Amino acid sequence: MATDLIEINPEDPQPAVLERAAAAIRRGLVVAIPTDALYTLVADPFNLRAVTQVFTAKGREPHRSLPILVRDILMAEELASELNNRFFILARRFWPGPLTIIVPASAKVPLKVTGNTGRLALRQASSRVATELVDLLGAPLISTSANISGHPTCRSGIEVFGMMDGRVDLVVDGGACSGAGATTVDITEPYWRLIKSGAIEEKEIADCLKPS
Repeated sequence: MATDLIEINPEDPQPAVLERAAAAIRRGLVVAIPTDALYTLVADPFNLRAVTQVFTAKGREPHRSLPILVRDILMAEELASELNNRFFILARRFWPGPLTIIVPASAKVPLKVTGNTGRLALRQASSRVATELVDLLGAPLISTSANISGHPTCRSGIEVFGMMDGRVDLVVDGGACSGAGATTVDITEPYWRLIKSGAIEEKEIADCLKPS
């Protein structure tokens, strides 16, 4: 496939650029966008062709789940089979922001998106591009790091284009993204676990979840 590159202002996203990205996602295509946690690949989690294309683009193992961007806690509730108190404590403290929370997936989420684990990694971004795209579509989005598995996550649209040219359909270039990427925490077990280090320190999570 030929990969298109289009520029966007991450502080004040142009509606025409957002609409072009949304139209591509509606057609089942894979788009790279800037977020508050580096660049990410976004696609429709309910379109199995799009889900397969994300796995193919990244060379990602099928047993690894694909994180999901949501608009708010309400959208998270629609995608999870249940949400415990730890979820609400963490979401109210760190969302929108660079914290991904792993929860049990509801039956409406395709098993392939969960990597056949039945668990879902959810995040509400503080990036205007990501937030306004989810708003425009009125639906959650797959959101996995914009790179080939095993390679560093890309920090600029040009880096994404260089690595993913021919693998994704559209790169939305918002310039350089700084930051450490999102932290991932699993709250599906009796004891929570840090899965991936990132912008939010493990101590911040521990302090937040400490029994009062």
